[in-house]
Amino acid sequence: MTVSTGSTTGDFRPRRSVLYMPSSNERALEKAKSIPCDGLILDLEDAVAPDAKPMAREAAAAAVGSGEYGTRELTIRVNGIGTQWHDDDIRVAAQAGPDGIVVPKVNTADEVRALVAAIEAAGAPAKTKLWAMVETPEAIFNVRDIATASERLAVLVMGTNDLVKELYAEHVPGRAPLLTSLTLSLLAARAAGVAILDGVYNDVKNAEGFLAEVEQGRQLGFDGKTLIHPGQVEAANAGFAPSESAIDDARGLIEAFESSTGGVVTYNNKMVENLHVESARRTLAIADAIAALS
Repeated sequence: MTVSTGSTTGDFRPRRSVLYMPSSNERALEKAKSIPCDGLILDLEDAVAPDAKPMAREAAAAAVGSGEYGTRELTIRVNGIGTQWHDDDIRVAAQAGPDGIVVPKVNTADEVRALVAAIEAAGAPAKTKLWAMVETPEAIFNVRDIATASERLAVLVMGTNDLVKELYAEHVPGRAPLLTSLTLSLLAARAAGVAILDGVYNDVKNAEGFLAEVEQGRQLGFDGKTLIHPGQVEAANAGFAPSESAIDDARGLIEAFESSTGGVVTYNNKMVENLHVESARRTLAIADAIAALS
């Protein structure tokens, strides 16, 4: 089944929980094989010390080629444009052929096009998409151009920690300092028909705060959330999945609409229009795609 991810329609892939894992940590890579997240970001950047980056690069490529991660979407986060590791990261990641290559601090559409050219020149298969991290004021001002710069770009990833730093803001409940950036990026993603992931939640021991941020992200419209700890996976999976009541309501609404013989259609005392039916079908498509993972 297909489901709309914005203004276009394509095959839907659940990305409720996308977990960062340091590629320099062999135990973490092994543990990741059993974590029930929808996706993994095998990290070569922030979580890896400079002297460990070459080894981490090879370990990430080996993990992608192992075939031992089941249905999880596998991506590799390379070091940023202009760093001493970037070109080698792109080359090795592209040749490994993950589902995605995650690039930090993508600021312009020209950078997207240059990244795509480099990925293709390195021999990446068609399935390897670009995931662009949006984490600077410049990127926010350019986010629609970034999102539409290449058909190979599939996902925007919010880098909320860097945005807070760049804005001289603070991490506060409700994320008021970030709401403009989050909503502009969401608008760009939906206009371009690409997926978008919310940023990480740093306080891994604050379960209540994490649940509140998951709920906020779902209400805003994000497809899922990037995570920094395996303990956050279950809550993200539940928070970004349609509830049983939402699934039942979607089925009932579609049935009422399709069985109508004309005139005004109502369901649960609410008027039903085509837009409501489209949303209901999207809910069922998401539920079906999640069920197919198990």
